[in-house]
Amino acid sequence: MKRNILLHPDPRLKKHADPVADLSDELRSLADDMLATMYEAPGIGLAAPQVGVLQRLVVMDCVKGENEKPRPLVMFNPEIISVSDETNVYEEGCLSIPEQFADVTRPAEVEVRWIDRDGTEHKEAFDGLWATCVQREIDHLDGKLFIDYLKPLKRQMITRKMVKYKRELARA
Repeated sequence: MKRNILLHPDPRLKKHADPVADLSDELRSLADDMLATMYEAPGIGLAAPQVGVLQRLVVMDCVKGENEKPRPLVMFNPEIISVSDETNVYEEGCLSIPEQFADVTRPAEVEVRWIDRDGTEHKEAFDGLWATCVQREIDHLDGKLFIDYLKPLKRQMITRKMVKYKRELARA
């Protein structure tokens, strides 16, 4: 089932998500809904707070090639356990901040630990777009948006555009 994605500014996007204590069928169903929502948007990552659920859950799939096999990842309680000194700059966007993009500098490589939908712990190193995406989604779990990395003026400009966008949506 497709979920509604919260749009910035929304106070729920700034809240810290709670750890998942027990994997339930309800949480697995939420993960499936989030993947469907992410693919339909279309996007490459989605965090539970973006659909109004304050739990530490992210989904992502950075496979972009038409002939490549999708690689959907469901991560409960993801945590970054190491980062590279080397950084990358990517033009980032967010499903909660549609049509707004900005360059953000992040570690080029990260190692992440998480629990999958079956309760199995995983540890994997990510680089490139995958590293950027997983860092951005984990930021969502901590109430942080990509615009929080920008200078105040740019951040305020995007927020004003989003307020206007939400007003126009409400009128439609």
